[in-house]
Amino acid sequence: MDFLKNYIDKLQLALSSLDLKTVEKSRSLVVNARERNSQIFLCGNGGSAATASHMANDLGKGASFGREKIDRFRVTALTDNVPWMTALANDVHYESVFSEQLKNLGEREDLLIAISGSGNSANVLNAVATARDLGMISIGWTGFGGGKLAAEADTAIIVDSYHMGRVEDIHTVLMHLICYYFMETDSK
Repeated sequence: MDFLKNYIDKLQLALSSLDLKTVEKSRSLVVNARERNSQIFLCGNGGSAATASHMANDLGKGASFGREKIDRFRVTALTDNVPWMTALANDVHYESVFSEQLKNLGEREDLLIAISGSGNSANVLNAVATARDLGMISIGWTGFGGGKLAAEADTAIIVDSYHMGRVEDIHTVLMHLICYYFMETDSK
């Protein structure tokens, strides 16, 4: 029981330290991307890849279903095309699995949500650099003090934790804070 209470207490502490103004700014960037009919791209590794896929699902289906074309999300998780990712990883380099996809798909004023628990994943950082080169906007979600991602992304949300599980927990909360805004408060 001590482990459970300790984990939850530390999770609540990290949640309570979230910078809600930055979360709101990030949500506004998602709103603006939809209003411009811009594409939203997501990327991450491991648990962050799962969060990227989950968010693409929640925006693409949950926050779009029943809406007119103008109010639907154009969203792609760069983690979901496994053949393309593995071809890039095998034939080019794993550090380019997201940036090379963006070079094909990304356009000026599109939005990239880059997720990295440590903030130091080379393939995520390369995606942010490519997004910048293309004139895209980037949001970074990280923990562990922010890593390089906090400095490289246009907007960064840094979870105040050095525990990967709690960082990933809060990234999931961030995803739901943004997606459920559209599902529960944004008029259809």
